[in-house]
Amino acid sequence: MEGLYNHVLDAKGRISIPSRIRSELGDTFYITLSTEQCLSAYSQESWNGLRERIRALPQVKQKKMRPLFAHAARCEIDAQGRVLLPQHLRSFAKLERDVTIVGNGDCAEFWDTDTWNAIDVEETTPENIADVFMELDF
Repeated sequence: MEGLYNHVLDAKGRISIPSRIRSELGDTFYITLSTEQCLSAYSQESWNGLRERIRALPQVKQKKMRPLFAHAARCEIDAQGRVLLPQHLRSFAKLERDVTIVGNGDCAEFWDTDTWNAIDVEETTPENIADVFMELDF
């Protein structure tokens, strides 16, 4: 998934999913905590792959993954292309009104727009982009 999309949560905690992201996530997808102060959304296929990788881990390491599943929500897109983000997930990511949806490879991230803008400024420097390309052996 790729791209940046700015949207607004409605009073019920619903957000429109951009058609480009929606086509990759599918009508039903999973959203959960991230390693940063945002949410990560995975297609059914990606979510199943993640579950299989975690099942292959030793039991002790599987327990460390508990928060990913305990706080995960199965989301279904409504007829208007929206999805309800559960309150506990909105609280984790501090999503109140303005939300930026960021494509990030195999997932989409849901960020508070002000938080995203600050991170984007830090990450979008010629030096950081050069480091990324070096990591990829470009």
